[in-house]
Amino acid sequence: MDKTAQIWLKRIRSSNKPAYLLIADLIAEDVRSGRLAARDRLPTLRELADYLELNYTTVARGYAEARKRGLIDSRAGMGTFVRGATPGLTLRGGSGAEMTMNLPPEPHDPALIARLRDSAAQVMVQSDWYDLLRYQDFGGTRDDRAAGVQWLRRRLPLCAVERVLVCPGIHAALTALVSLLARPGELICVESLTYPGIKAIAAQLGVQLHALPLDDDGPSADAFEHACRTLKPRALYCNPTLLNPTTATITRARREALADVALRYAVPIIEDDAYAMLPRDTPPPLATLAPALTYYITGLSKCFGAGLRSAFVHAPGPRQAERLAGALRATTVMCSPVTNALATRWITDGTADAMLDAIRGESVFRQSLATRHLGRHAMRAHAEGFHLWLPLSSDWSMVEFASYLRAQGVGVVASAAFSTDGTPPDAVRVCLGGPMSRDDCDIALRLIADTLEHPLQPHSTVM
Repeated sequence: MDKTAQIWLKRIRSSNKPAYLLIADLIAEDVRSGRLAARDRLPTLRELADYLELNYTTVARGYAEARKRGLIDSRAGMGTFVRGATPGLTLRGGSGAEMTMNLPPEPHDPALIARLRDSAAQVMVQSDWYDLLRYQDFGGTRDDRAAGVQWLRRRLPLCAVERVLVCPGIHAALTALVSLLARPGELICVESLTYPGIKAIAAQLGVQLHALPLDDDGPSADAFEHACRTLKPRALYCNPTLLNPTTATITRARREALADVALRYAVPIIEDDAYAMLPRDTPPPLATLAPALTYYITGLSKCFGAGLRSAFVHAPGPRQAERLAGALRATTVMCSPVTNALATRWITDGTADAMLDAIRGESVFRQSLATRHLGRHAMRAHAEGFHLWLPLSSDWSMVEFASYLRAQGVGVVASAAFSTDGTPPDAVRVCLGGPMSRDDCDIALRLIADTLEHPLQPHSTVM
């Protein structure tokens, strides 16, 4: 460090820039030039103050600025080390290295893109455009509902067209269902970590959420029964397959236990199975265990693309489907007939199957990258899913971790966004999809791993 300190001292003496900022600049320059390498130990604050003929506070501010820029780590009892030049990513208009929105990956497959384009062109050429531009009855045309049945029968072999509604996305269906089943001030049971959309819907409608504790098998059936006895919930909402955020799937035994409680207390079930088509092997839906109570929802946004706002609800019976259609009509008027026409064509001509296979394959590849970089950090994931759950060590709080990564160009979501019981664990959800390339995904995952392995001490800069 003696030679480096002489260079730094000369630069500080000749510059009008505040010395603490110049210290951070000099560290950055030396990392770029190779004079400082990753893991190099830097002098203590007092040593550097002596080398540079500065006071202790100025040097402390310099190290604090360098930490803020992600250049160095300070570890209690170990000293200060260079982080090195881990590549950063530029956030691109809410996507790019934004690993926050849970989007499916976009497979780089020219033949598949050509198939999408050609199939869509056929819809445009063959459709009666005045018909597509008119108001239509809610729930989709007969052809749209038949396509919905074809899609749903992967999970519900006995689904019936008169109980199926085509909706403008799962979120719209959830909004209508919550408004149908619960009045303001009434209560719905949910997992203690759950899809943030249901939290927003409940807040908008004035409906209370009662958190059910989670274990490895899913939400507690005992806690659900206790709530049914004492609180009289209006529904149970759950995301049973690849739970957003934890990626957990409720076991068959726990599904049976939850269905048994719901049947004994006549509590409707809202089964949000948005990710159900991704895994090749999953337990049977709650809708097959309690068909007279369950509204089963799935769609195309998580296994095709978020812009394809088509979802399907299978209601417990024709009467419930009619009531839900009324609630949906009040909130959304109708689905877009143009979107429905595309979704119906892609389901019936096999394009949706091809896209699902491609997304599943791309997810497997990206999860292999995640395992390579984060597997030793207790991450939770499913090989055929496109998000992961990352518990944090005591070196980081979830907010500090997410904030630091965002400053490096990688967006992740802190667990507080998913918590319904007010006690979120220190963890983040990371999405591997969206328009990120494989290379961008690899860089982002390496940056996350490096941040975990060489944590900052955010509070050590406070004097």
